[in-house]
Amino acid sequence: MRVFSEVPAAQRTRALRPVAAIASISLLAGCGVLSSDGSDEAEQITVGTMSAPSTLDPAKAWDSSWELYRNVFQTLLSFPSGATEPEPDAAESCKFSDGSSTVFTCELREGLQFSDGDPLDAAAVKYSFDRMRIIAVKGGPTGLLGSLDKVEAKGDRTVIFRLKKADATFPFVLATPAMSIVDPGEYPKDQLREGDTITGSGPYTLKSYAADEKAELVRNDKYKGAADVKNDAVTIRYFKKSAAMVDALKSKQIDVTFRGLAAEDIVTMQGKGRREQEIELVEGSGTEIRYLVFNTKDPWVRKLPVRRAFAQLVDRAAIAHKVYKDTVEPLYSMVPRGLTGHATGFFDDYGNPSVAKARKILTDAGINQPVPLTLWYTTDRYGSATESEFAELKRQLEASGLFRITLKSRPWTQFQEGYSNGEYPVFGRGWFPDFPDADNFIAPFVGPRNVLNTPYPSKEITDELLPRERREADRSAVIEDFERAQEILVDDVRLLPLWQGKQYIMASEEIAGGERALDPSAIMMMWELQRKTSW
Repeated sequence: MRVFSEVPAAQRTRALRPVAAIASISLLAGCGVLSSDGSDEAEQITVGTMSAPSTLDPAKAWDSSWELYRNVFQTLLSFPSGATEPEPDAAESCKFSDGSSTVFTCELREGLQFSDGDPLDAAAVKYSFDRMRIIAVKGGPTGLLGSLDKVEAKGDRTVIFRLKKADATFPFVLATPAMSIVDPGEYPKDQLREGDTITGSGPYTLKSYAADEKAELVRNDKYKGAADVKNDAVTIRYFKKSAAMVDALKSKQIDVTFRGLAAEDIVTMQGKGRREQEIELVEGSGTEIRYLVFNTKDPWVRKLPVRRAFAQLVDRAAIAHKVYKDTVEPLYSMVPRGLTGHATGFFDDYGNPSVAKARKILTDAGINQPVPLTLWYTTDRYGSATESEFAELKRQLEASGLFRITLKSRPWTQFQEGYSNGEYPVFGRGWFPDFPDADNFIAPFVGPRNVLNTPYPSKEITDELLPRERREADRSAVIEDFERAQEILVDDVRLLPLWQGKQYIMASEEIAGGERALDPSAIMMMWELQRKTSW
């Protein structure tokens, strides 16, 4: 019998529907839809992506490493395909067990084991959470556990989370891969695990791993959870360029591509290319965003008029059209369209790009010279169009005569170290939500310890607005709080949203399940992929 997590009904209506809805826009004529149930099922499926893990230890990563974690680790709750709320995975059931929504209790499934045969019990769950908080990696996933006071293990199967304050988003946090359960016998309590191996309890085990090249997954026969695994093995190949990834798909070196696809490759497949290459393109709405971060330690960036003049000049529509061929949409708030609480504050305050308005902002502040700024971006995390995007930003800003821009870039691992150390005046980041709620597009970026490692003090947001909205299970009742938070973000211009993306998957006509394979955070559930049996 399937047991659902016992969370309030109003909370369950925090609809993920705008995010989870994915539909194929190009089904090939004559292509069958029957999935394999015979020997073909054992055939390996190869998936291409441009999001290589930055680390194999869940205690460190708050990034796209989660893609791999979702498939090899287990969490208490997760988002099965098409789900609109977190549902049990390692847990048999979970619920708020008090009247004030500050005690969350989970009962584990019976007989859970890690891939090495060690038992996965309540003590292992407690160990995993305590370990993450002890290690406390700067900019790591502990930032998601701000409301957690302590974790208790009661017997072998009961885990109790005691919160400092009511938090309606806590079940959603538990469903993120950041909360992956690790084997206490394999992961040190107070330091990160070294090496290229993983010991988890998820649908797959990691057979082999070569950093930035590939991860080979095989079905985990010890897995007990919600996933219905439809294949026996998946190889994930990591690419640096979209064109190389798409070429590999066309030549049948890989079967599926999904993250990092360049706009020109998508546009080609929206036309005749898909029929010529026997490829299916799946498109869906998404909540991926791109934004700029201003580090106020920099002497120029700390000046609010400089940040406001910068914001006044950015032409999002030009970026969306010229660089991304309209496969993305301009974004005027950190909360994307489709989520309760979305607003358009940057358009409301700044309107269309204007050199005259930007010049007045600077001259009124006594700045009468071109402002020198260095903009940083990563070369291998968000797709090959990132370089063109920043070139367009440089063009826009310098065309005004008000800025003198230097562009610099690094591969993701080095880039991450740089912004964690506060080295960049202005830098670009992307955000795939931990869970699809407006809270997750505001809370991670503010406060003294945030995911960006650029402290952003805002007491009204951290001490008033976020605690108040987290007490409310009915998310439609907290729109005013989210709107006020976004007003503050617009006034401060510490974060500048640029665009909101869509979800795209390209797959060989032989592969089924692409339309079901992305969870609400755009993480691929490899177990949904399978080969078709007839055409």
